[in-house]
Amino acid sequence: MTSTVEVLVGRIGKPHGIKGYVTIDVRTDEPERRFAAGQSLMTAPPSGVSRGPEGAPAWKAPKTLTVVDVRWHQGVLHVLFDGYSNRNEAEALRGTLLRVNLTDADVPEDPDEFYDHQLIGLSAYDLDGTHLGEVVNVSHGSAQDLLIIKTSDGREALVPFVTALVPTVDLTEKRVVIADRPGLVTPLDD
Repeated sequence: MTSTVEVLVGRIGKPHGIKGYVTIDVRTDEPERRFAAGQSLMTAPPSGVSRGPEGAPAWKAPKTLTVVDVRWHQGVLHVLFDGYSNRNEAEALRGTLLRVNLTDADVPEDPDEFYDHQLIGLSAYDLDGTHLGEVVNVSHGSAQDLLIIKTSDGREALVPFVTALVPTVDLTEKRVVIADRPGLVTPLDD
């Protein structure tokens, strides 16, 4: 049975120009794949905004948006969505979150990359095979991603998701191996 998970791929920023293009705060490692012309993206309201009581539109974006055109300008992704042909129309989309559904069959193109939902729930072990806990979340920082490990004794440990500290991710065995150091996952000796 194939399961699906909804993942965030971007947030709409301010309009750019007069033809309806908007800037995108990209939240995916594969923007060329997620924002390709013809791609349909699910929308969600910005944080703190709802669709309104009983369906009344407090937030005006449709439930899906279809990409018409994409371009990069000075390192910023600009997207034109179907039905938004001028700056004023595009302004109504500001803050909208963009999501896609991924199935178990969807995997990143790079074999050394993983989607968050693939990592969450994996058991964490040290290099000697001692169980350390479970991956409960992934935090995306500006410098690097962090695996959040819920340890066997109930603490949360933050592990930089870099090869030197996480040399093995085995999705088949549902486990990650962490090159643990005192104070990383296991507490420091008193």
